[in-house]
Amino acid sequence: MKMKIGVVSLGCPKNLVDSEIMLGMLDKDRFEITNNEKDAEIIIVNTCGFIESAKQESIDAILEMAQYKKENCRLLVVTGCLAERYREQILQEIPEVDAVIGTGNYDEIGHVIEKAKAGVKTVLYGKLDHIGYLENSRIVSSEKGCAYLKIAEGCNNGCSYCVIPSLRGPYRSRKMENILKEAAHLAEQGVRELIIVAQDITRYGTDIYKARKLVDLIRELSALEGIQWIRLLYCYPEEIDDRLIEEIATNSKVCKYIDVPIQHASDKILKAMGRRGKIEDVRKLLKRMRDRIPGVIIRTSLIVGFPGEDEEDFKELCGFVREFMFDRLGVFIYSREEGTKAARIRPQVKKSIKEKRYNDVMALQKAITQENNKKRLNRTYETLVEGIAEDGIFYYGRTYAEAPEIDGKVFFTSREPLKAGEFVNVRILDTDDYDLIGEVINESSQ
Repeated sequence: MKMKIGVVSLGCPKNLVDSEIMLGMLDKDRFEITNNEKDAEIIIVNTCGFIESAKQESIDAILEMAQYKKENCRLLVVTGCLAERYREQILQEIPEVDAVIGTGNYDEIGHVIEKAKAGVKTVLYGKLDHIGYLENSRIVSSEKGCAYLKIAEGCNNGCSYCVIPSLRGPYRSRKMENILKEAAHLAEQGVRELIIVAQDITRYGTDIYKARKLVDLIRELSALEGIQWIRLLYCYPEEIDDRLIEEIATNSKVCKYIDVPIQHASDKILKAMGRRGKIEDVRKLLKRMRDRIPGVIIRTSLIVGFPGEDEEDFKELCGFVREFMFDRLGVFIYSREEGTKAARIRPQVKKSIKEKRYNDVMALQKAITQENNKKRLNRTYETLVEGIAEDGIFYYGRTYAEAPEIDGKVFFTSREPLKAGEFVNVRILDTDDYDLIGEVINESSQ
């Protein structure tokens, strides 16, 4: 009888890829994958430990899964960033946990489970120069026609607020031939959209090829049969060059969508964050991208309440948001993380002020998003079908302008039945805050 195993994957898409790889490495003759925690005899919680809210979510998930030890669950395994960061504390404070595996030791998941079955509690961590686990086969958890493609691990940017280098190690690019092999396999499985991810995809190749190779990789991926969309997430602004901008503008398979985390608009705060360049450099880059890529969707992320951020700094930030009216914007409240340079900066901003600034930026962006969405009314977009809504009337999916999970969706009706992974042309008829509503015209576009 096969043991049933389930995975709870938390945090970013890069973490999801790791979860899928761990599932792929488990012996299919001995384990059966289940999506129902109540049925799972082994539960893996792949955690995030980036900021306070993510740590709390991970802890809550571990405690929730620990309750199943009273029922069907025999083994509880904690993996990922929280495991790398607080490995001993997890075992000490949550006795239901049977094993802890850090971010560089995923390829030992099968061995660890065997030891846990024998009653041996294991803690593995610290292998932060390792990247070989990414070359294992994975089980893609989504059936929506898209998949994340992780092209590198780790980070060298050294931002003063960030713990990622200590949890994920230095930047390590995967070999291009390995990435292409994985992408081809994904295409064979029906994946139509590849979403390229890493801590910073613009740095791809600089370590192993001694040059930026993202554009070369994109061109190779574009040649794969079956792939229709290639989406770029997490592009460090100072690493975006004219060659990449031109590729986005001219390559028909590359979504005119780019994620450029700028984090702030005050030069004083950017310097304290350890970010390279000044806000004027970012301003020129954004203008250049909009000039050279018609219809480009620019997503960014910001941090409010960074130590030393005063009212003038925050005013600069809000002014920048109004100036560029970003199509997509995420906001994080600064989280004081032990072991980072920013944790030692004085003064720290009061929690109440941080929360107010967060709410102010989110309200500002909501109004901008609604205004931007109105400009899309009565326009027709190629849309990737992801599924059917709970009401059974509307389908839902995304155009090139929406990345999965982090952006809104398009809800639409169709006279003909549709399936996930199919592309259709949708005319936008209405808006609903961050989502769009429309109808299929001319039915399938492929």
